[in-house]
Amino acid sequence: MALDIVRSDPDETQSGAARVFTFFRDRLLSGELKAGDRLLAERELALALGVSRPVLREALRSLAMLGLLDIQHGRGAFVRAADASVLGQALTLCLAPEPNILDDVLQARIAIECQAIRLACERASERDLQAIAGILDTLVDSLDDPERGGGADYAFHLALVRASGSSALMKIYEAISPLLMRSHVERRRDTFREPAITSRLVDAHCEVFLSLARREPDQAERALRQHFLIGDELRRKNLISTYQARENQP
Repeated sequence: MALDIVRSDPDETQSGAARVFTFFRDRLLSGELKAGDRLLAERELALALGVSRPVLREALRSLAMLGLLDIQHGRGAFVRAADASVLGQALTLCLAPEPNILDDVLQARIAIECQAIRLACERASERDLQAIAGILDTLVDSLDDPERGGGADYAFHLALVRASGSSALMKIYEAISPLLMRSHVERRRDTFREPAITSRLVDAHCEVFLSLARREPDQAERALRQHFLIGDELRRKNLISTYQARENQP
């Protein structure tokens, strides 16, 4: 369906593009716009928002690049369901220049996964559990392959979040997936030649899975947090090794 005109006094402190984005965001949040809806014709929408048609076109193109609009020549602009992979690329570009971004993203990951696993203990289906068990087998079989092992590690944790049944948590997690994948692979490169650490990683993943299968939210969250501590220990060890090597240089 086409969106009706809703006239409002534009905020003069906002740029024209910002007005378009704000309008689009607010209508999505209110439910006035949903996937499949057609926006007003360009001329009407520009008039309703108090922006020029060139500014409107550029803003709509930006929304289309984010996967939020489907612009069909001769038919108009249609609302699309958000594509987490596209949004993830945009978010990655925003976060990538930040210092220590992988450590920072890990904190976001901990927050998401710890809530997700509690929900998963209540909501996970037998299919979810079988999928996680299968990924766990792959994870164990790929300890000597950083790329494959890192991918299996990421898939395991993604499956945990999926089992929560929370669309919001899943979309947020998928949005930072490029950074998460990089983090998993880098950690595997640092550990795959250290049997003591890889053994602990396997045990930690197994404990997380068993706690989930038993539907014990408190134990599942504790096991997950203990698993994250292994990564903290590894980073401290690498930091100490780096500075010891510097001190020993002539």
